[in-house]
Amino acid sequence: MRAILVTENGGPEVLKPAERPGPEPGPGEVLIDVAVSGVNFVDVYYRTGAYPQPVPYVPGVEAAGTVAALGDGVTDFAVGDRVAWANVQGAHAERAAVPAAKTVPVPDGVGFEEAAAALLQGMTAHYLTGSTYAIQPGDTVLVHAAAGGMGLLLTQIAKTRGARVIGTASTPEKEKLARDAGADTVVGYDGFADRVRELTGGEGVAAVYDGIGAATFDGSLESLRGRGVLALYGAASGEVPPFDPRRLVNGGSLFLTRPSLVHYTATREELLTRASEVYGWVASGELRLHIGHRYDLAEASTAYADLEARRSTGKLLLIR
Repeated sequence: MRAILVTENGGPEVLKPAERPGPEPGPGEVLIDVAVSGVNFVDVYYRTGAYPQPVPYVPGVEAAGTVAALGDGVTDFAVGDRVAWANVQGAHAERAAVPAAKTVPVPDGVGFEEAAAALLQGMTAHYLTGSTYAIQPGDTVLVHAAAGGMGLLLTQIAKTRGARVIGTASTPEKEKLARDAGADTVVGYDGFADRVRELTGGEGVAAVYDGIGAATFDGSLESLRGRGVLALYGAASGEVPPFDPRRLVNGGSLFLTRPSLVHYTATREELLTRASEVYGWVASGELRLHIGHRYDLAEASTAYADLEARRSTGKLLLIR
């Protein structure tokens, strides 16, 4: 089968097309003919070694496709079922063997592209806005990189939960995308904390959803109201260096969390609930997906170079 292979840590150039033996499903696994896989920043953390991952390996942690075979003991799925998964390596290939416990059904009315585009980032936006900081109607929140794949979903779901959304974006094109997704106000990155204070009458926001990390961390803390929550769910600009926790009390007893989807889908029930709600919103049209670009599987290095250079908007996909 065709696959992308990583044999060493490094930049996008280490993503090499290769021919690999097709996997066989082990006990408790399903073999999936992959139709579409998602491009995500968490893949960058694994590839660079920020998150340890033994090499060689087939990267990609999100995909959708069709069940081709069942391993021993699998009863929840049948050959031919449309399925998707997140948080299991091996997505950037034509076939993958995935634990059935990590696999979710794709409902009618949701295509493979939508299923791959919505799952990891959609469930992340779901837990961030409903669990990490459960938005209450009338809350004002700050969403960084509001025109990115995560930002567009966060903005829409935050609006669904009743929030006023302030977004950040770096170009007029990205600002328009964020506004079209429902952002009430979009500001640039320079001096964004001061603008947030102005827009909230000096109070600050209830929560900041920050996947950028080092470049925005200080301003994100400064944007919070007393007892506000900084949900630092990613580090696209680099990891935040150590800091004095007294900054949290000085800011008004602030909360800082570094959440992960793995811990918010810790049980099968929680995984299915989040996936079902996200896919339900997609099927109904309540959650609109913006596919920024589609690449052939062999173009994986280009896709990730575009993602890391912030040349993209919305979700990037690798198509078989």
